[in-house]
Amino acid sequence: MRIVLVTGKGGVGKTTVAAATALAAADRGYRTLISSTDPAHSLADVLEKGLGDEPETITTNLDGQQIDTQAQLDRHWGSIRDQIMSVFDWGGVTGIEAEEFLVFPGMDELFALLEVNRHARSGEYDLVVVDCAPTAETLRLLSLPEVLSWYFERVMPAERRLMRAARPFLTRLTDLPVPEDNVFQAAQSVFEGVEAVKQLLADPSVTSARLVVNPEKMVIDEARRTFTYLGLFGYGVDGVVVNRVLPDLVSDPYFDRWRAIQKGHLDTIDSAFADIPRLRLRLFDDEMVGLDSLHRMAEELYGELDPVGSFKAHSPFEVKEKKGEVLMEMKVPFVAKGDLDVFRVGQELYIQVGSYRRSFVLPDSLRRRQVTRAQLEGGALRVTFGAEPKRNRR
Repeated sequence: MRIVLVTGKGGVGKTTVAAATALAAADRGYRTLISSTDPAHSLADVLEKGLGDEPETITTNLDGQQIDTQAQLDRHWGSIRDQIMSVFDWGGVTGIEAEEFLVFPGMDELFALLEVNRHARSGEYDLVVVDCAPTAETLRLLSLPEVLSWYFERVMPAERRLMRAARPFLTRLTDLPVPEDNVFQAAQSVFEGVEAVKQLLADPSVTSARLVVNPEKMVIDEARRTFTYLGLFGYGVDGVVVNRVLPDLVSDPYFDRWRAIQKGHLDTIDSAFADIPRLRLRLFDDEMVGLDSLHRMAEELYGELDPVGSFKAHSPFEVKEKKGEVLMEMKVPFVAKGDLDVFRVGQELYIQVGSYRRSFVLPDSLRRRQVTRAQLEGGALRVTFGAEPKRNRR
């Protein structure tokens, strides 16, 4: 079972690349699902097929899906929605206003994760290709399991215990609807789903990201940042697709300057992503929509390569012990020292790159050790934990 996350800056052609990848896999016999998590769905337009919230057959070995937030709200939110609606009704907020308040920031990403988990574990598919939203939304999607895990493990149990103790008193003092335990059970069910998809996404043998870029400076800069942030959250990148490269057939002198600019950018891409397979896709002279066009695109993109088996991702993390010390190494390419911060709070180690922060709950073997060094060298962060302190003998 494989999951391939296709992402890139808005407008680079990630949806057509995702669709071509899914078609190429289906042609090789993989039972494939392509699922769009982009709220501004364009997958159905590219495939020229009607798609809904449930997978629908596109062609042999290929199903497609565009996730409907409202449908997923009805499926997963259940008693949580009812509890919130009762509070809104108590406060005088009803109708469309209340319905709008029910869709929280990040909910699209949450439901997308639960859908990916559901289909990946169903046994019906060998491959799930995820046509992701533009990179900012994708990073929110992929960091969500980490954030929700932190909340559910630390905050929700305390809230649940507090509510159990306070409910008898609150019901006497106010008619405000107080959450029953089934609300917390529903939240727990959502958390278990997030934990399950977290296990899938954290395994580089199952999940990998495939970046789509154009040979343009701003696009490349964003791709490099995305590559770094994906590594921060433990996601491996298995390939870079360089889309809309001017073909050699374009010989008009008008494009000479543009071709020279593209060559410089292509050299930058080859240098920046030297350790990752890089595929080039020419700028076509037609819109690449419909199965016939996408088959042609898939053939030019992958050729004899297996779009699944020929691409492997590796974990950006490595932990090893040497001379009594423990070294945790994480790849953070393209990061300057001023953009990186490492600090420890209690039993957690925090690493922040730019505006993104990840917490690592330290295992028992490291909680007793002190962080002695944190070095950024050669695109890798190395955090050293000193020798384990000797226990006092009585």
